[in-house]
Amino acid sequence: MSQLNPRLSHLQCTLCATHFPVDQPMNLCPHDHRPVQMMYDTTAMKTDQWYHPERRDLWRFAGLLPMAEGFRSFGEGYTPLLDYRDQSLAAQHGFSLFVKDEGMGHPGFGQNPTLSFKDRGMAVVANMAAHYGLNKLVVPTQGNAGDSLAWYANQMGLAATIIMPDDTPAPIQGSVAALAYHNPHIKLDMVKGTIKEAGLKMKAEYLDQGYFNVATFQEPGWRIEGKKTMGLELAEPNAQCDQWRLPDVILYPTGGGTGILGMWKAFDELEALGMIGDQRPKIIAVQSAATPPVKNAIDAGLFEPEPTPAGHTLAVGLNVAGGIGHFKVMDIIRQSGGTSVAINERDIAHTLQQVWQDKHWWLCPEGAACLAALPELIDQQMINSKDQVVVFNTGSFEKYLPDVRHLLG
Repeated sequence: MSQLNPRLSHLQCTLCATHFPVDQPMNLCPHDHRPVQMMYDTTAMKTDQWYHPERRDLWRFAGLLPMAEGFRSFGEGYTPLLDYRDQSLAAQHGFSLFVKDEGMGHPGFGQNPTLSFKDRGMAVVANMAAHYGLNKLVVPTQGNAGDSLAWYANQMGLAATIIMPDDTPAPIQGSVAALAYHNPHIKLDMVKGTIKEAGLKMKAEYLDQGYFNVATFQEPGWRIEGKKTMGLELAEPNAQCDQWRLPDVILYPTGGGTGILGMWKAFDELEALGMIGDQRPKIIAVQSAATPPVKNAIDAGLFEPEPTPAGHTLAVGLNVAGGIGHFKVMDIIRQSGGTSVAINERDIAHTLQQVWQDKHWWLCPEGAACLAALPELIDQQMINSKDQVVVFNTGSFEKYLPDVRHLLG
């Protein structure tokens, strides 16, 4: 039987720091309508209580997750760092470059079931929803989060409605539509526009029907916890280093930005456990030039982004015009000494094609955007000689066909 982690202490608002109990699920902080996150008592916690390196999934860190026992795993997480030190700019400027591949499977590692990093967050969402008896979930999505929620809901006997834009890549639409066709408890609802319009439809039509909102940042920190495991994996001993340590620079494709909060939280918890010191990587939020709310706000010195019209981009996961958690994303970027950059469509497409020709890696456009950011970051001295640089590839190329098929030529 599932049970909450006994070290789980409370929920805490990311802005006003108000504490809330963990025994009832909630959405946003009622005081300031900001996201909440899950907090742990790490006092005297021993490594063998939370770290299980024999597992090949994200639950290798179960003792630092909200459900330490009784969870269902489908092999998600524990993805590899692909060695890209022979990349031309890395070789020229003397830094080590690695790609954290959340898409395609690799021998000896875990496998995200829907070929996307969204499976980390949705694995925790589905397990927590089942624990609390929440059997009607809803998510507005640019694509991958909806695909992931539908898959996990189907596996775990939950009902879920997925609301996505009608220009979502066809393979993602098809995956959710197939599950909805075979499972009457899965529903696909298409809208004109972007995730913003999907969110408006969710509020107007679904929340009053008893659906529990698991949109980005709007559930009680569950998706942050799942994404946190990316940071734990970066820090744990691996083939490149036999000690707990962090890279110098992290390039992260930033739509909503849950993963930035999750990884930063992971680093803080590891420091509290005595595994690492207080040094942190520079966090680089990579956005599309078509929709760059975080980059614009960083450049303008704002607390959080102003309303930004959504554009059109191959990197659909970056087509997020704003979010209630962006203020925290920006705070973390600033604490880290990092920045945000915006990449144009030509450079995304060119890099995607170049990496395929060079390595035959099936990067997604969002991952390609991160690699395309390297020249600008080198010029800004955000990346220097001898740095270890990690780029996140958040999904698989095949999920974006046929829009990117021509780039394989």
